[in-house]
Amino acid sequence: MITSIRSLRRGAIAVAMAALFGAAVGQQAAADGAGYSTWFLIDPDIAEQWELSEVQGDPRQVHVTRVDGEGPVRHIFVLYPKASSAYDTAMSKILTVLHERNINAQLTVYNFQSDADRGELAIQLADEGDYELIFSMGSQSTAFLWENYNGGELPVVSVCSKDPVMLGQVARYDQGTGTNFAFTSLNMPVEVQLAYLTDFMPDLKNIAILVDSTNVSAVETQAQPMAALARERALNVIMVSLQDPSEAQRELQDLVATAVANMRRADPLLERSVFWITGSTSVFNEIATINAFADRVPVLSVVPENVMGGHNSALMSIGISFESNAHLAAVYGVNVLEGTAVVGDLPVGIVSPPDIAINFLRAREIGLEIPFNFIEISSSIYGYDGQAVRQSDF
Repeated sequence: MITSIRSLRRGAIAVAMAALFGAAVGQQAAADGAGYSTWFLIDPDIAEQWELSEVQGDPRQVHVTRVDGEGPVRHIFVLYPKASSAYDTAMSKILTVLHERNINAQLTVYNFQSDADRGELAIQLADEGDYELIFSMGSQSTAFLWENYNGGELPVVSVCSKDPVMLGQVARYDQGTGTNFAFTSLNMPVEVQLAYLTDFMPDLKNIAILVDSTNVSAVETQAQPMAALARERALNVIMVSLQDPSEAQRELQDLVATAVANMRRADPLLERSVFWITGSTSVFNEIATINAFADRVPVLSVVPENVMGGHNSALMSIGISFESNAHLAAVYGVNVLEGTAVVGDLPVGIVSPPDIAINFLRAREIGLEIPFNFIEISSSIYGYDGQAVRQSDF
């Protein structure tokens, strides 16, 4: 089952807890509307609807409580593995949906810092509290909970997580897990993704796949399946694998330049080649570096948020935005809370059609024409001046 859903508004920066910087600094940042946590931020447009408070003695926890809620409080636990701008966007959308659906929610957001012992403490805290639902934020949280909490007391809904079928977490897209888990997916089926790419460039010869080799979920559910399918279709596949995320800029300079040189062997004028960025944060955060060394090869991304105004943008994205995925996950969660859905019966939630965004400034800079059908179906368009001319809320 493919679920289609559109979201309301993109989140970006926000306000959060003051524990790491001290009360005085936190209060000033809150007054300035800027965010003052190093790991948890929400959209300032919705921040006034929620009260954020630190958890004494543990700066890696924050409570988020609806300020105008009525009726019984619904307690929700959210497990983070780390700080991430993607999670900021997703969390903002979840809060928006909870508010729209009139859920009087109090959320505990817990950063287990990818530490197994701390993750076990999180599970214990969730089980012993009054919580009714867990959102697992990110593939790492979802994998940890699936391994350590499959069959647990509380329902779990995944957010910002890669394809659960490819990861072996569920057998098929059109069925539920039969357990306490419901999955949503950030991935488009790889056959659909490649179909869009070849529609964009019918005579495609080279595809360079950019991935963080340490991001297991991106490697297993995006890079490897795309490489295998592309080779079946007689495309030349160039794997651009980042080895050390802390050295992403330096590594990508050499990797991208080398990939371009390899492309020229089969495509001297670079007219039948693309770079394809997977959902690896350490890679897509370096879009400026990738553009600088990609020559005239179009840089495409699976992450819609990777297309933005100005020069530091992918040329086009074809994928599922963090916000669209979070909207769907939030609807799943609310339906479970309200008893209108059984968590283990829910099929894998995949947003369809995909979010497509185009930056015409980047297209002009490399001398590329965008097929008209992509313009018609795009969610967001940035014009030749780099400014938004069609802005989607995803």
